Amino acid sequence: MPREVELDPDDDRAIHFLAMDCVRAIGTARVVLRRHAAKIGRMAVLKRWRRKGVGAKLLTRAIAHAREMKARKIYLHAQVAVSGFYQRMNFHACGPVFDEAGIAHRKMIWRQPPTNVRRGNAKKVKV
Repeated sequence: MPREVELDPDDDRAIHFLAMDCVRAIGTARVVLRRHAAKIGRMAVLKRWRRKGVGAKLLTRAIAHAREMKARKIYLHAQVAVSGFYQRMNFHACGPVFDEAGIAHRKMIWRQPPTNVRRGNAKKVKV
């Protein structure tokens, strides 16, 4: 990606996450908070480290940080080709596909997964 597209004014105020393999960076993500909405971006994992849980851990940490910052909404612009990864992480597509830096993207919003215990249906356990 061209440097002028990759670097933006949000870099200075973003919280950056870096996944390491002990000696080098293998993945990255960032969170930018704007008016109670957290945008996760710059998600990237080196090709040989994909499908090994690195992206899921980065995204989980980014979501947790956004929640700690009291974000009311957590969203990202997913590359259409990998939107299935974000769907598995409880992001839901909204709006049309759009071009960002020459790549097809779609806005996706995170929804907290439902808990398994419903009110009134909790079972008592004897200890």
